[in-house]
Amino acid sequence: QRAGRGQTGAGSMQADYLNQYMEHVGSNGLMLSPEQRAALQISLEIAKKNYKFNQIYFWGKIIGLNADYFVVQGVETDELKGRKSLYSLNCMDWKLLPPATDEMIERSMHVKGRFLGDPSREYDPITVKTGEEEADLELRVKEEERLTATIEQINREAAIIPRGAFVKTPLEQIHKNRSFEGLSVTEAGKLQSYLHFTMPLKLKLKSMLSQANLEESIDFLSSLEDDDLKVFWSLQYEKGSKLVILRSLLWIGFTFFHVPETSQHGHIYLGMGERNIDFPFMI
Repeated sequence: QRAGRGQTGAGSMQADYLNQYMEHVGSNGLMLSPEQRAALQISLEIAKKNYKFNQIYFWGKIIGLNADYFVVQGVETDELKGRKSLYSLNCMDWKLLPPATDEMIERSMHVKGRFLGDPSREYDPITVKTGEEEADLELRVKEEERLTATIEQINREAAIIPRGAFVKTPLEQIHKNRSFEGLSVTEAGKLQSYLHFTMPLKLKLKSMLSQANLEESIDFLSSLEDDDLKVFWSLQYEKGSKLVILRSLLWIGFTFFHVPETSQHGHIYLGMGERNIDFPFMI
């Protein structure tokens, strides 16, 4: 079954096309067992109805020492703002995560080491220095809080879409672009053809010449080409030029795919939920 026009994988992997899209990223060693895929196909439809989502996407899996967190995201109206994250330890029972705040992310960044797979686990108090007086501050972080913070961090730094796949309406709502028919084979090989799927703090000022090629309705997100983190991306063609894969070297296990000249695209994260702090030593 081929996803045709309008059947766009929005950011994460659209639940309806999970099996098909997993095949595109399988060459990266990213796999789910047949049992997990079957359970997800059923439970995501139930979660979509229970939480009254307009759309639901499989985001990925964070691998823990004792158990793994399967993560999905639900959309009510706006495709970008207000996305809700849910997690499961068995692909069947889903629990809503609280939204990640900047403060939560800041606290969680001090936690080192692997996820355990126990949402109620409280990490040992972390002592950090604050301010000029170097006063000690004890941080207490639960694993569930770290989980939602990590998902948000990965979304901010790695979630991407092809340019034109989404539009911003005059009412400032973000929706799928139903007329998007994919990037050309040539354009699909350029970092400038991909946008961060997160609201930018501010769009970088561009020259008048480059601005002439921008469209307000689709160029409301930051381009990877203008990104300080662009060195963290590996882009390559596979299957001749019938598939483009982008892998994040900052979040190992994050893979994005796009089938040029079709609306098919999506991404998945299957990793340990830890930033690759060794990257500077890899280049």
